[in-house]
Amino acid sequence: MNTNDIEVIPAISPHTLRIDEIRDGDEGSIEASAKERAAVAELLDLSELSRLGLTYRLQRLGQGRLGLKGRLTAKLTQTCVVSLEPLPQELDVPVEVAFWPRSQIRDMEKAAAEDPASQGILDWPEQIIDGKIDLGPVLYEGLATALDPYPRAKGVEFAWTDPAGAGEEAPAVGPFAALKQLKQP
Repeated sequence: MNTNDIEVIPAISPHTLRIDEIRDGDEGSIEASAKERAAVAELLDLSELSRLGLTYRLQRLGQGRLGLKGRLTAKLTQTCVVSLEPLPQELDVPVEVAFWPRSQIRDMEKAAAEDPASQGILDWPEQIIDGKIDLGPVLYEGLATALDPYPRAKGVEFAWTDPAGAGEEAPAVGPFAALKQLKQP
């Protein structure tokens, strides 16, 4: 992530909150509009996304940082990767995000570049930009990470056979197969 770039997800309108107006323990919720849901469904290759929402609680963490804990809920339809039949689903997953001032994230990036052991940090904090946080990316990224990347209907399995080898005996492998080939004229 480049801290000079603001992440823009065109599918979700900004849902910004000013950090100077946030009190410790503030709660809220956001619901994606029909237009946002249609755009997210297209980006994530969903057949349908009829509900997408986030309920959250914010906490001050000190040093200008904020923490968000909440639940993402969605009603959607994915397509089975084997049978191509629709798979309706309802998601209700926990979400946790930290928001840090940009300068602290830069310091974290520098430390990570200098220390190879810290390269594996999985959850980088989101930026506080111009005194604001944006919950739009939390909504999109929360859904994107909660989806099954290879959705499959119950009981459906993929049984692949090589059409080139149909009806032919598979070639023998191993040391004795090589010896057997030497004996043949």
